[in-house]
Amino acid sequence: MLGGGLRPGALHEVFAAGWCASGFAVLLAMLAAGNKSFFWVRPDYEGLEYGAVSPSGLAELGGDPRRLILVRTRKADEALAAANDILACPHVGAVLLEIRGQPKALDLVASRRLSLAAGESGVSTILLREQAIAAPSAALTRWDVASAPSRGDDDDWGNPVFDAQLTRHRAGGLGAFRMQWNPEHAVFVDPHLSQLGSASRRHLAATSSPSIASQEGEESLNHVAASQNIGTLVATPAYRPAHAPQKRVV
Repeated sequence: MLGGGLRPGALHEVFAAGWCASGFAVLLAMLAAGNKSFFWVRPDYEGLEYGAVSPSGLAELGGDPRRLILVRTRKADEALAAANDILACPHVGAVLLEIRGQPKALDLVASRRLSLAAGESGVSTILLREQAIAAPSAALTRWDVASAPSRGDDDDWGNPVFDAQLTRHRAGGLGAFRMQWNPEHAVFVDPHLSQLGSASRRHLAATSSPSIASQEGEESLNHVAASQNIGTLVATPAYRPAHAPQKRVV
């Protein structure tokens, strides 16, 4: 259905059907980034409404907080401009852009710019939409994500389970997936199967395929810090124009 996994270098939308979609989106970004750094771009209001990023929580999910570069902006249009600037660099592992509601800045033209920029740089882009209604966009896939109950015999709180509905796929094929995150091995697995070491363990093609990860060999960004905290926190300057000029993408 997905041809071996989420296509790298493309725009993928994740719509929140509950409060768990941000966790699902960041796990996708982690997988897409591989050994590179990844950016999480979010306006300030999203941080106030949905909470700050916890480095220790990211580590408990199997991620490396030092590879996360958190970019804060004042408004959605600045977040879009920042994401396009980041996508101009092919050495980035992935971009997670979080936008709430229906801002005028996020229209079909803006979506097409993101898609073209992701395709040119080869950087996977996850667009997280909260309290939003699906609208025409240039995204390759669209997912509706909600939390799902854990197995009755699973007393490990660190293994979240998601119900993910693939509601749009421009390459064809839709479907529904129930997937459990395994923080020890950093993969999505079928929650109904046995432990990961079993020969019968199936990896869900939606995210666990190696094709989602960018090619290794490029060095991580110099912004990565040596501490266990978030690698870098960037706030866009107050004088930044609301609509940054688009030189590469038309």
